[in-house]
Amino acid sequence: MSNTRRVLVVGGGAAGNAVTILLRRAGVEVDLVEAKPDWNAAVGSGITLQGNALRVLRELGVWEQVEASGFAFESFGVTAPDGTLLFAHDDIRTGGDDLPATVGMQRPRLQQILIDAVRASGADVHLGTTAETLEQDAEGVSVRFSDGTEGRYGLVIAADGLNSATRAAIGITDKPEPTGMAIWRAPAPRPEGLVRTDLAYGGPAYIAGYCPTSETTIYAYVVEACRDRALIDPATYADEMRRIARNYGGHWTEITKHITDPTKVNYTWFDRLLVEGSWHRGRVVLIGDAAHCCPPTLAQGAALSLEDASVLAELLTGGRDWDDALLQEFYERRIRRVRPIVEASVQVGQWQLDGVRDADVPGLISRTLTPLRELP
Repeated sequence: MSNTRRVLVVGGGAAGNAVTILLRRAGVEVDLVEAKPDWNAAVGSGITLQGNALRVLRELGVWEQVEASGFAFESFGVTAPDGTLLFAHDDIRTGGDDLPATVGMQRPRLQQILIDAVRASGADVHLGTTAETLEQDAEGVSVRFSDGTEGRYGLVIAADGLNSATRAAIGITDKPEPTGMAIWRAPAPRPEGLVRTDLAYGGPAYIAGYCPTSETTIYAYVVEACRDRALIDPATYADEMRRIARNYGGHWTEITKHITDPTKVNYTWFDRLLVEGSWHRGRVVLIGDAAHCCPPTLAQGAALSLEDASVLAELLTGGRDWDDALLQEFYERRIRRVRPIVEASVQVGQWQLDGVRDADVPGLISRTLTPLRELP
């Protein structure tokens, strides 16, 4: 394989930003293209980062900023719909004992920390730009961009998300499939005494939960059956979420008062995707949501994407040829880790859709998350 060590990263989300930072640290020349002109636009209200995500963020050199910006906690609670605490359980420290079990964070703040790190790395960043065509040969990939420019690369890393155009362009036909659930999310001020994630099962939603994202903020969410998105007027998003949330007690009484701005409420379906066989075609490789996604029932989506970036960067900077064997090894290392998370995340939701009342959700979560303490 060619010794060309220039990389194109398509997509400036968590996975794309992380792999860019790590490759630049090793001296690899990296171009990053992001379709959005505003790199930090529409990235959501909040995010739950478990320990294995924090471990990669520490590898990226941004852990101290994340720690200062987020809200760390060590347990989660399960409540009745009226807010009565049924039990609290210690979270598994998937990043090891020297990191918190979980950090909640405002998603735009995390994105900005990663953007700043990409900028500082010296990567060549092009916003409002997409990769229009990719032509591969024995020596590399020729790419034509939406702004009319062209580039030549030894490897293209597709980190362009759930509906990846790059995935389709290289002939991978897998597409995300809805699981039957949808989620409403909104930011809110942090009520006094709210110091961890609590989940209420039952009531008008399958799940009603919240997560602290800083000393002063949280994000709240309710999960229900999918509705036709075309039939929901975005101007009513706050009304719709508030209508469901007002049936819950405890901290929800205070939270619901602040769900008033429809532009700050997000409605999305839960999807499942797991590309099988390999995540590459020639010199183009998928990472993050372009290769796999799952419902947030185990809060592992961002962590898996960050781990993809770490493992791929490790392989690419290890002195080996960037050949088919290396990229297949990347897939085989990651699929063993990713598949159980995707399947368990979907299973938790399916039990609720099916009305299974005796499902061993805590047992499934423990069996699935405990192995993540090991390095990916």
